[in-house]
Amino acid sequence: AIGRLGAGVVMRKMHWYPVLNICLLCIAVLVLLTLPLTHDIVSKPDLKWINAPVAAFIFPLIGLFIKLDSPGPIMIKLERISEGKSIWVYKFRTMIANSHEWKFTKLAKLNERKDGPFFKIKNDPRITKTGKILRKFRLDEFPQLINVLKGELSLVGPRPHEPEETKQYPELYRHLLNAKAGVTGLSQVNGASSLSFLRELEFDDYYLENQSLWLDFKIILKTLAILLADPSAV
Repeated sequence: AIGRLGAGVVMRKMHWYPVLNICLLCIAVLVLLTLPLTHDIVSKPDLKWINAPVAAFIFPLIGLFIKLDSPGPIMIKLERISEGKSIWVYKFRTMIANSHEWKFTKLAKLNERKDGPFFKIKNDPRITKTGKILRKFRLDEFPQLINVLKGELSLVGPRPHEPEETKQYPELYRHLLNAKAGVTGLSQVNGASSLSFLRELEFDDYYLENQSLWLDFKIILKTLAILLADPSAV
């Protein structure tokens, strides 16, 4: 039931790739420990300094791994819809350069999602080795805390979608576009990308109808539990 909260740097074949995995796991745990603080920062701007040392350490380290892996920028900006308007969401780059173009050319016929506007391929060839690790622990989404601090995203909220994806929202769920999207949310902790398009919208709709600090707290705890026990589930 919806009401229940159920739920790489390609090192050119270097031998210390397992060490990279361990390092990024440690970083993931550090990030998770700062998430509750970030929730307070939204309403308490004077507490921004709390996450500054963490960001100052993590951003350059992850950036180094990304740059060693493949050419291209360290961070990318993706267009998403939040509060009825288009925003640029920040993420660490996990794919090769020009990967978005492959979506409509080389890989168009391989899309495994036929239930809506989503695009998903198992073992996507565009993802780098570092990218696989960053996605495994959701470290690629850490820069979205910048969007939280800017007031463009909430820590918890409906999943942000691309403008092209939102055009396929059924009329029943178009009100979701006026809500502030979140870094994590009810749909993310109940299946995430494994959910059908409509099922994801149902979870986001339920969240808005029952939004509370207690529900946010449970979603954050569920997010932490999933990342520590089964990162692939988010």
